[in-house]
Amino acid sequence: MAGLTDLEGFAVGVWTDAEARTGVTVVRCPPEGCLASASFLGPAPGTREAALLAPEKPVDRVHALVFTGGSALGLASAGGVAERLAEEGIGHPTRVRPIPIVPAAVVYDLLVGRPVWPGAEAGYRAAAGAGTGPVPVGPVGAGAGATAGKYRTPVPTGQGSAAVEEAGVRVAALAVVNPVGDVYDLEGRLLAGHGEPRFQRPSPLENTTLVAVGLESPLTKPQARLLADAGQAAIGRVVRPSHTPWDGDAVFVLSTGRGPAAPLGLLAALVQEAVAAAIIGAARAAGGPRPTRGPRS
Repeated sequence: MAGLTDLEGFAVGVWTDAEARTGVTVVRCPPEGCLASASFLGPAPGTREAALLAPEKPVDRVHALVFTGGSALGLASAGGVAERLAEEGIGHPTRVRPIPIVPAAVVYDLLVGRPVWPGAEAGYRAAAGAGTGPVPVGPVGAGAGATAGKYRTPVPTGQGSAAVEEAGVRVAALAVVNPVGDVYDLEGRLLAGHGEPRFQRPSPLENTTLVAVGLESPLTKPQARLLADAGQAAIGRVVRPSHTPWDGDAVFVLSTGRGPAAPLGLLAALVQEAVAAAIIGAARAAGGPRPTRGPRS
């Protein structure tokens, strides 16, 4: 198993500006949508349609999820994704027409390449090109300008994806890794960063790890929120330090409900395994812990 697209019903598309080192990653759900919730930690996560993911909100289905570079300016890309889905007749039913529900979250990458950001056209193209093949990993999509170890000189990371299975229950994750801290594997080996977090005034509001968790098991919305919290715990296993005052980490849980029911404890354990593996994969795809040259991002 290799990534989020191993799960039936999920498709992933990317748009990348390699010169500017920014981009968009779109996770598409089945046409009927995915049950969804999310967990947000940190001082200022940049998001769109985040409030409706709270367990008490009545809308429980989303039709796509967008991760984008460009900080809050990149949120415009989610409009292009919604436009593409609307053309396909996908969305929450209303008396006039279906309205696509497309949450989004951002990373700050404006100091890595050229200071440009994805717009609606980039989101539209990523959604239109989404497929069920292997998830693109490394410095692509929203991970094109992602870095770690930003308490000193930033080190490239990117986008990673992984899937795990036990007793016929499958869980997958996609991560865009842009934290202040370093990335380690589960044996404690440094993958991206410096290994000595002596902070030199990290820039606030410019760092985050974004995670999309995919499941097939039926869930309630409160259960999805609990699993999103489990994903946050997994970030802490492989990003050190994690959830700092300078990070805005976000974990989204998306369930198609097409698979077998499973105990919540098993799902929480698999979520942690998948999230940790996706983050590790993003760091490994970038090629090692050597620092980049250039300004802090």
